Amino acid sequence: MRHPCYSRRDFIRISAAAAVSLPFRSRNATVSITSCRNYGPTALRAALDKNFDLLGGIGSLVKNKTVTIKLNLTGCLFGTVFGRPAGEVYITHPSTAHALTAAFFAAGARRVRLVECTTLRQPIADTLRRAGWDVPALLSLGKVELEDTRNLGLGKSYATLKVLGGGRLFSSFEMNHSYNDTDVFVSLCKLKLHITAGVTLTMKNLFGATPNALYGDEAPDEDATPGRGRLHDLTGWQPRKNPLPFDPPGATRDFFVTTGDKVRIPRIVTDVCAARPIHLGIIDGITSMDGAEGPWVPRAKKVTTPGVIIAGFDPVATDAVGTAVMGFENPRSERGTAPFTDCENHLRMADQAGLGTADLSRIEIAGVPLATARSNEYR
Repeated sequence: MRHPCYSRRDFIRISAAAAVSLPFRSRNATVSITSCRNYGPTALRAALDKNFDLLGGIGSLVKNKTVTIKLNLTGCLFGTVFGRPAGEVYITHPSTAHALTAAFFAAGARRVRLVECTTLRQPIADTLRRAGWDVPALLSLGKVELEDTRNLGLGKSYATLKVLGGGRLFSSFEMNHSYNDTDVFVSLCKLKLHITAGVTLTMKNLFGATPNALYGDEAPDEDATPGRGRLHDLTGWQPRKNPLPFDPPGATRDFFVTTGDKVRIPRIVTDVCAARPIHLGIIDGITSMDGAEGPWVPRAKKVTTPGVIIAGFDPVATDAVGTAVMGFENPRSERGTAPFTDCENHLRMADQAGLGTADLSRIEIAGVPLATARSNEYR
């Protein structure tokens, strides 16, 4: 049944993937876990292919379609972290993105677009090179496009994406055209904790899809690069260029009266995932980091080695399984229980909003059993 908040374009786009993935439909889900111990191209491709086979295949999802992959470059701070390349610790690994792109073309995708809101005023290809990517090899895979979505980018106007159900702090978002001009939307992330949101997996990755130009600390400004401190909280953030008040597109009245980043961020994550549904979520848990989302956080102290890749068509279920793989018993727990000790639980909110299920009893885990995949490296 069509949701009353879908536009005709939204409905057509999502219905095209209905054979394997229709957001907001099912309260039961399958999530696949495969073992992968290194970033070698053979091991990665084999693990991804096995993930997709366990999910019933991706051909009907991507064949002859434009597939957009939201990367996670997390502030664009690259280099060696804890003695390892950043891609092995807290940002999207170039080999994972390369193998995933190749898998989509092998399944019949017509075009693959890789996107991210960066904090750098340079072509995104240059940013990826700085992060250690072999850009020519990536582009040689097929019709590959790269776009920095921190502003209009290659688009002539922003796309208005309505929050299904009305939203909590936003009723809609203005976003780069790439998030709307696509048939299939994929969120590719690392297996990590987050000091503000508890976990940062496929859904939290979309917080970074909001353009810096409209939602960042110097908004509104098409040339802006700083991040979204004022989405975290309106108080305590002093924009360097533009004065308060900050009036981001689509904000509801509650945006201006709800305080505290650990309350606001879970709500915004839920809203943005309701505006831009995820058709396929991929969590890279080959290697990652403990404690936080990046090395700038004091509690981030070591590399983790879960050795898994997690995938699913239901992003809430996928993130619930990712949370459980990090060793936490109840992904639907209320605030006060780790990893949501200090923040509200956006997995629980997304479940309640009908975006998917975070209830492990309703999730079929295919491949490596959860008991085997659980890591004891996260705290």
